[in-house]
Amino acid sequence: MNPEIKRGNYAKEKGEVILREHEYDGIQEFDQKLPNWWLFTFYGAIVWFVVYWGLYYHSNVYQTDQEKIIAQVGALQEKKDAELAATLASLDDETLIGKWSTDPAIVAAGEATYMVNCVACHAADLSATMDVAGNKIPLPGRALNDGVWEHGGKPMDVFKIINEGTPEGSTGLNGAKMQAWGQMLSPKQVAEVTAYLISRNSAEFAN
Repeated sequence: MNPEIKRGNYAKEKGEVILREHEYDGIQEFDQKLPNWWLFTFYGAIVWFVVYWGLYYHSNVYQTDQEKIIAQVGALQEKKDAELAATLASLDDETLIGKWSTDPAIVAAGEATYMVNCVACHAADLSATMDVAGNKIPLPGRALNDGVWEHGGKPMDVFKIINEGTPEGSTGLNGAKMQAWGQMLSPKQVAEVTAYLISRNSAEFAN
């Protein structure tokens, strides 16, 4: 049985159907009282939003996404700093030359890292040039096989330049500066790349 339709503004009782007074372009609007379960859910969601908003933004109960990211980045940086300190504690010029650069596994790991990250600027053969139709085209980086080490030619100097990038105040090569690969690679990987470069310049570093 259809409920009786009345004219008015709003339905006030359960089951009451009101045809609202306003009408526009022949369009009319019905109004019925919403079920209590729906109203409780709606008002409960509003209360929950206000409480959660207050806890999230105005208390220390929850961390914002920005705070979580900052905390995670800080933790990663602390871990990398600890790894670097541990690596440097056992690393020196003689160790890089006598042990790391003569270990095939370490050299192979360094070569793999070099081929992924360094060839675009320094070339696979360390010449910093690219052969195009018989012509040598210079790449942005410096040659690593000519015995010229702009910022120090000792193994730990090479490690430092890879890890920290072009020193502050240096103009780089033709204005191009090397990034600090220590921000992307672990200290161990930087040491492996250093060992690989030493192995490719073994005669020079033997002295």
